[in-house]
Amino acid sequence: MGTPEFAVGTLAALVEGGYNVVAVVTQPDKPVGRHGSVLQAPAVKVYAAEHGIPVLQPVKMKDEAFVEALRAFRADLQVVVAFRMLPEVVWAMPRFGTFNVHAALLPQYRGAAPINWAIINGETQTGVTTFFLDHDIDTGRIILQKPFDIPDDADVEYVYDGLMRLGAEAAVETVDLLLEHDGEVPSQPQEELIGEGTELHAAPKIFKETCKIDWQQPCKAVCDFIRGLSPIPGAWAEVDMPDGTRQELKIYKAAKTAERRDDVKPGQLLKEKKHCYVVCCDMLLELLTVQPLGKKRMDAQAFINGIRC
Repeated sequence: MGTPEFAVGTLAALVEGGYNVVAVVTQPDKPVGRHGSVLQAPAVKVYAAEHGIPVLQPVKMKDEAFVEALRAFRADLQVVVAFRMLPEVVWAMPRFGTFNVHAALLPQYRGAAPINWAIINGETQTGVTTFFLDHDIDTGRIILQKPFDIPDDADVEYVYDGLMRLGAEAAVETVDLLLEHDGEVPSQPQEELIGEGTELHAAPKIFKETCKIDWQQPCKAVCDFIRGLSPIPGAWAEVDMPDGTRQELKIYKAAKTAERRDDVKPGQLLKEKKHCYVVCCDMLLELLTVQPLGKKRMDAQAFINGIRC
């Protein structure tokens, strides 16, 4: 059960590993294009169709026709990756239960966007967790975890690709454990991993307003924020241009500096020779890849060439 490319990594590992994947459950096709007249199939559906695997696309997970169709496959196990919340009638159906592959080291970063929030918060390590589904979101008993280091300059694309591969490995190992133990695999309650005074970071869904840069933040925090939203959906900001106008700008790549400009307020854009900076509350942030409103993505040099001073 899954929808985006991230879930394809696990599905492919299971299929190519010789496991008997009897069906795929994914979201309905999504209308795309200017008028929504074209339907785009989820990445998981595309892979399943290429390999002759039956596909179910329920609108509602409690729909009786869907539940009966799912039950007819008589699956021993259900694997969930980047999907949606399941009702008990679904997750309790197989004899081995249902496990989820989550792109974080639970109980940290429960929620829809764990990769983004781990980078935004400046984490140096994240990972994947497999856990049994229960009534609440991302709270079930942990089966296994695999850590993944986040380099200082890594963006979402880098971590996404790494966790997709790691998640596939974890899923295969979890299936093997369940087979070895006839479904009675050892697992650990998440409460046992929450020490006294531990701060749990959430990973809620990201919206456009979430992506707005606050120039009153330190330079490192702004840089991490940009990395955590690049390349999709992209951090954006309003900047004060050298000519006195205010411009909306998407920023895909930036770099911390050790330079200060205490005589200029945060949010001011500065053009210095071949470099372009924005003032944060402490240091200057150098812009490297940007996209002005209504224009294409470009490197900072191309952007500088179009700035009026």
